[in-house]
Amino acid sequence: MSWFQGFESQRVRTQGAEIHLRHGGNPQGPTLLLVHGFPQTHVIWHRVAQQLAPHFYLVMPDLRGYGDSSKPVGEPDHANYSKRALAQDLVDVMDALGRPEFDVCGHDRGGRVAHRLALDHASRVRRLCLIDIAPTLDMYNATDMAFARAYYHWFFLIQPSPLPERLIGSTPAVARDWLHSALGGWGSQGLDWIEPEALAEYERCFGLPESLHGACEDYRASAGIDLEHDRASRAQGQRLACDLHLLWGERGVVNRLFDPLTLWQAQCAGRVTGQAVAAGHFIPEERHALTAQTLLDFFKP
Repeated sequence: MSWFQGFESQRVRTQGAEIHLRHGGNPQGPTLLLVHGFPQTHVIWHRVAQQLAPHFYLVMPDLRGYGDSSKPVGEPDHANYSKRALAQDLVDVMDALGRPEFDVCGHDRGGRVAHRLALDHASRVRRLCLIDIAPTLDMYNATDMAFARAYYHWFFLIQPSPLPERLIGSTPAVARDWLHSALGGWGSQGLDWIEPEALAEYERCFGLPESLHGACEDYRASAGIDLEHDRASRAQGQRLACDLHLLWGERGVVNRLFDPLTLWQAQCAGRVTGQAVAAGHFIPEERHALTAQTLLDFFKP
């Protein structure tokens, strides 16, 4: 893909998967790990990466279960798709690249992985940016009709395998329509913000049976074992140690139904800053220039 010119593709074997990633930029700059969410891949960062490459050494993986990374069959308790397991994948990737300390920005599911990464590996993460999420435990605890209607997929995708996988993947057209519905929803107001090359990449990856299974396992873990991990962390008084910056979309569900600044301040011992921006859910693509400038300002040395 031309927009990733100058970035190297690589596969790294981790403790539980093989992770596909792109990395490059300024090798002398600070290291910035960019983590995508559902239903996308590392391609969500393509425009942001162009703008940040002169300033940072960028690492953009496909999460386990997504993109061109491996997609193992989920375990009975979904532990191999827990945010703890996915965070360990990222630590293994950074070890393979020789990057002991780094900054992290995560969008959507990638933000949830980044949250667990910063809790479990606090000495590795210097600063953290989370895009358009509130804490998973708080969101599930506050579930009401408005949330269930807006984020119905949180409850559909967690149904036992293989029901949601088969329904979404029943035909290529159904999978494509489901993908387009997700990308065009959550305040996005359609698909005009996605470059054709990026949309084609999402379509290539999303409809594969193993990709649908990986995504569902991600959500099943979030509704089960991840909540156990989050409750245990809170019971132990564990909070994010690093400074945290938040972005969320004015037209999105998080802005409408939650107070992300207050919720994240309760989970962070560092300085918490952030703001709503004129966007839906997929901020790194819809508002890529703003996202890049925000990351440059927050993560600059």
